[in-house]
Amino acid sequence: MSETLVKADPRLIIPLDLPTVAEARAIVSALSDTVSFYKVGLELFATGGGMDLARDLKAAGKQVFLDWKLHDIGTTVQRTAAVLAGSGCDFLTVHGEPQVMASAVRGRGASGLKILAVTVLTSLSDEDLTEVGYHESARALVERRIHQAVAAGCDGVVASPHEAALARALGGKDFLVVTPGVRPDWSAKNDQARAATPRDALTAGASHIVCGRPITAANDPEAAARRVAAEMVGV
Repeated sequence: MSETLVKADPRLIIPLDLPTVAEARAIVSALSDTVSFYKVGLELFATGGGMDLARDLKAAGKQVFLDWKLHDIGTTVQRTAAVLAGSGCDFLTVHGEPQVMASAVRGRGASGLKILAVTVLTSLSDEDLTEVGYHESARALVERRIHQAVAAGCDGVVASPHEAALARALGGKDFLVVTPGVRPDWSAKNDQARAATPRDALTAGASHIVCGRPITAANDPEAAARRVAAEMVGV
């Protein structure tokens, strides 16, 4: 199928991991109608204007993923989730620890905000985890945290493409499995230690993929987004 005929795929999330809100808005403008889902992370929040951008994206009919990876005492996480539940945003990440996850679920209440637990960062290898102090592989730690996320009432997890099938099997058909570290064959892997192609990630069980620099750093971001979306057709 020609890339030019592929419409926005709601399973494709573009991370706006850029130094300024102005640069993020420029990417959104360049991508036009080829993308319908954006991730707003801590970098834009720290530079100011990140939540304004998130609200503007929602007003424009886009979906928004707040990738804040909340990690604090339960009360703070619960209160923060309650505030963000009123923003109209769609996804919010928290670190995959039982108290943190349960607090976020309580905080979002009856809102439509989906709570996603971060299992193991995709930049971490088994060797990295050993250095941190874990005595299990990335896959084993991911499995434990998926079980805990389900028990806490989370809507899904963030896991590498290589653990997507595991997350799907443990979470069930409606469980959200968001996979960062997605890199098409034609792009560089950058700092993603456990990357996979868009098609491979979706085939393994991902509900959404996060694909950044192959698109946002491209000379023609819109064409790159269409190329990635074309790889997702029929999966």
